Amino acid sequence: MTNRTDNRMHVLALGTLAVGAALWFAAPGLAQGNGLAMLGTLAKGEWTIKQRGVAKDRKICVKSGAELIQLMHREGGCSQFVVEDGAARVTVQYTCPGNGYGRTSIRRETSALVQLESQGIHDGMPFQMTAEARRTGPC
Repeated sequence: MTNRTDNRMHVLALGTLAVGAALWFAAPGLAQGNGLAMLGTLAKGEWTIKQRGVAKDRKICVKSGAELIQLMHREGGCSQFVVEDGAARVTVQYTCPGNGYGRTSIRRETSALVQLESQGIHDGMPFQMTAEARRTGPC
């Protein structure tokens, strides 16, 4: 009986390892365009970001929706990990070598209106932002 139990434990451990490896290799693909379908449903064009507690609005050109993920880290070369990929909400955690990291959640209200929450470290300093982003015209 012990040998049979040992074999089952071995098979379970190998299965768990295989699932973990599959998720590890799949995650980068999700962040690079194979996932985050909700962002693709957002209207293209100029978006105005109204950050709570900040007087001046910010404008960005949205082409794919992914531009909303790294508002504090505009540089390229950051790695991303998709935490949540839902029909109305996405959450992405990212790391920018030498410049910090962040975690952003985007909740879709309409194709032209989203709510943003982001926090992390930028240039060695912590940041936290809550904002509303709305499409305001063409780029």
